[in-house]
Amino acid sequence: MAGEKTNKEKLILDAAVSLFTTKGFTATRMEDVARKAGISKGLTYFYYKNKEDLFMALTKKAFDQFKDEFREAYRAKGKNGLEMLSDLVVRIPAFAKQNQVYYDSILNFLDLMKKYNNPETRDQINPLILESVHFQKLLEIHHEPAKIGVMMVSQGIKDGSVRPELQPEITFYTVWSMIIGYEKMMGPIEYEGKEIKINPSNWQPGFQKLLQDMLRGTIQAVKPVTVQGSLF
Repeated sequence: MAGEKTNKEKLILDAAVSLFTTKGFTATRMEDVARKAGISKGLTYFYYKNKEDLFMALTKKAFDQFKDEFREAYRAKGKNGLEMLSDLVVRIPAFAKQNQVYYDSILNFLDLMKKYNNPETRDQINPLILESVHFQKLLEIHHEPAKIGVMMVSQGIKDGSVRPELQPEITFYTVWSMIIGYEKMMGPIEYEGKEIKINPSNWQPGFQKLLQDMLRGTIQAVKPVTVQGSLF
């Protein structure tokens, strides 16, 4: 019975991912999901109360898979902390490209958390989302990828590949925010053409080198040398 339940839930989630990808969340109806999954509308509502509940379940699955990317990077043999963090520069954009709906749901949840943590904006969140059991689970597990990221920074400090004066939590969240921005800018970078001297081929290695230099501490500000000339 448990196996059948899991299979039905997977069918519904897979159908939702397909429809959210092609039609978008707003245009997709629960009956569309049921039809795509090949099950009755009533059974779909049995597993997920509404579309918002379904999207929160999808988001939880996204975080589970996202955590796997972090775990694989952290468990890679023979890599120091800096190399693990550098691996995320490749893994996170690849995850976004291969699983766009999942990645978008993760970013959407981060925006939700911004509203949820502020008493003045929490009432802006759809009540159906707040009532979802999957939303409550997400409150408990959404930080797990970041916890692994913090461990990477700590490992880097320990093995000497990351500057010892850096605070692991602040450092990782700064790195993560940079990678989010890096992934977001890929579209504009590909569109720039010849007007700006940047393209996908130099964007990734350039970003990665800058990040590594910051974490290693090899970036040093050079004070301009003032040359005093004589008028006579």
